[in-house]
Amino acid sequence: MKKILIAEIAQEVSTFNPVQTNYDAFQVHHNENLFNYHNGKPTQMGGAIKVLKKYFHIVPTIGARATSAGPMSEDCWEKISAEYLKHIKIHKENIDGIYLSLHGAMQGVSENDPEGWLLKKTREIFGKSVPIVFSMDLHGILTKKMITYGDAFTSFHTYPHIDFFDTGKRAAELLRYMINGAKLSISRIRIPALVRGDELITETGCFGEQINKIKKLEETKQIISGGFHIGNPFTDVPELCSQIYFIYDKYHKKNNEEIKTIAKEFWNNRANMQSKLFDIDEAYKNSKATEGTIIYTDAADAPSSGATGDSNYIIKFLHQKKYNKKVLAPITDPALVQKAINFGFDNEFIGQLGGYFDNRFKPYEMKFKVKFISDGDHIEESRNVKRNSGKTAVLISENFTLVCTSKPISLFDRSVFLGAGINPKNYDLIVVKSPHCRPEFFDEWSQINFNIDAPGSTSANLHSLGHKICERPIYPLEEHTKFDLIVEEKII
Repeated sequence: MKKILIAEIAQEVSTFNPVQTNYDAFQVHHNENLFNYHNGKPTQMGGAIKVLKKYFHIVPTIGARATSAGPMSEDCWEKISAEYLKHIKIHKENIDGIYLSLHGAMQGVSENDPEGWLLKKTREIFGKSVPIVFSMDLHGILTKKMITYGDAFTSFHTYPHIDFFDTGKRAAELLRYMINGAKLSISRIRIPALVRGDELITETGCFGEQINKIKKLEETKQIISGGFHIGNPFTDVPELCSQIYFIYDKYHKKNNEEIKTIAKEFWNNRANMQSKLFDIDEAYKNSKATEGTIIYTDAADAPSSGATGDSNYIIKFLHQKKYNKKVLAPITDPALVQKAINFGFDNEFIGQLGGYFDNRFKPYEMKFKVKFISDGDHIEESRNVKRNSGKTAVLISENFTLVCTSKPISLFDRSVFLGAGINPKNYDLIVVKSPHCRPEFFDEWSQINFNIDAPGSTSANLHSLGHKICERPIYPLEEHTKFDLIVEEKII
């Protein structure tokens, strides 16, 4: 039976997060533990395993995944990359194919293209004859090096992401196809645009129309695989952009006109695919008269996009305005959590809230009562997997209920609230630190959602971030950017 090596290295990074990612931020699995962790789970690797185990002997090696954060420190990248090479080199003599679960928006302070580096080293170890297929996040940055040293790839078709499993399955089917002798070719078009906004929601937005056209081409067998990589606007790397790709084999006639058409549609929608932000004073005026639950989205401080999670901007504003309805908000502040633990359950103390990691936020003094303390273990609502937010405390300050975690954690659902025994539906205003959650988590039952123009390392006000090394000009950083429609091709 032919052998397939599998590995996972993944993290999404915001260059503008001032805190570097250290090695201990990664959850690392080796060998059979990697297989067992993902087998039957709704992950990219889980989807790939389901396909591969039917036809091949799977050789699990290493999995390393970290919550979105700042760029990897030099030491972190050295350890992760060395550990990866150590575990795959063992198998260099007897592998027939390779599947890698990647993100695409990694970055280290000493390496701007970690995924490209990993693919290059993998190719050098296993040679040209072993097919390498990888899967990526929709927000990944597909680089020249990744295309050069990988053979084929898949990416999510949904935003918010719900097709992790399916994306891994599609990647595994591509790999199986190649092992059976298929020869592939890739066409892609790079689009000089950064996008962020409601129109990217694939179920309802105009971006979903472009994705659906690609899916139809896949379903009707006009292409083997296709998709978009819209990049991550917060990962400031040289090849940052949006791009579309089609993958063919010898039985498919290349349809460069179709890929050009979809790319043009994306470019023409670039202005619509920007976030519609509310000044916080404007949102406050509008929300005062609203009955029912209101959402204040603080996507500028979204840990799932790479932020620190310690912004007190909205809490401070509401507190100073003496907003008197029930507020629920998450915040990352390990010092405040420890102080709560020291004082103990049901006791009161005066503490400083926020600005623990990111000094653009100044700590804000409030009086708190400790209502809940835990080790931070909880179940992710979206995928039913275990998560940990570090030591966690629920603090009450007048009409404010604050779920304070010791480490940043993705907040793309209600898990951190539910894990603390809190039902968000019991509150009048909820701060949501995620750009887009699935509708059922908040939007379907709340009255209105204001996307606040707040400071932070993942702000959708892209002009505020300070990009330095990505290719320029790029829309919207340069309003009058021109798009030269060029189809790049690779034949394997």
